[in-house]
Amino acid sequence: MEYSISGDARLTLDLALTLRHDGQGGVTDDLATPTGLTTWVEAHADTLPAATGLTADATTLAAVTDLRAAVRALFAQAVRPGEPSPADAARLLPVPEALERLNATAALTPTVPVLLWAPAADPVVRHESATGGEPLTAVLARAAIAFLASPDRQRLRACHAPRCVRYFLKEHPRQEWCKPSCGNRARVARHHERHKQPTLQPSAR
Repeated sequence: MEYSISGDARLTLDLALTLRHDGQGGVTDDLATPTGLTTWVEAHADTLPAATGLTADATTLAAVTDLRAAVRALFAQAVRPGEPSPADAARLLPVPEALERLNATAALTPTVPVLLWAPAADPVVRHESATGGEPLTAVLARAAIAFLASPDRQRLRACHAPRCVRYFLKEHPRQEWCKPSCGNRARVARHHERHKQPTLQPSAR
């Protein structure tokens, strides 16, 4: 059985994964600069059409990274009793503060429901800005709310393979790691741990 991933889940996960392993034992931030945010938005043009052509500034960057902190705190809550990603486990926002920040950001722009009904398809509802434009952060916050309130949330996991700090959604019931390379590293680490020779202590005289 293969699971699908909704657009809201993918967008929210991609936002959280802008904090990632740097390949050298540390963590890197893809949103460390306004240019980094501009690049990230460009890569998500299909799911963020309202932000097309955005050139991020320091204010926008701060708003998005503040929202990301709230999302990652709620991801940590979602994976309990499992451990959160080690990328920011020591500095997570309290859950009430994360919820308040997420909800306040989603409310920045009022939306109205719009009914769409294509030929030979079922009708669907899309929520569009009532004012003709909406901040990037409001779009991201509403996607996060939709994901966290959906059954997809129950498939969220933190990958604890060596050197990995990612969150991921299980794509099939037996998945343990975010990607096969992480599974390979975890199995190698387990093998070495099982076969590690105990250190011989010198005998007392």
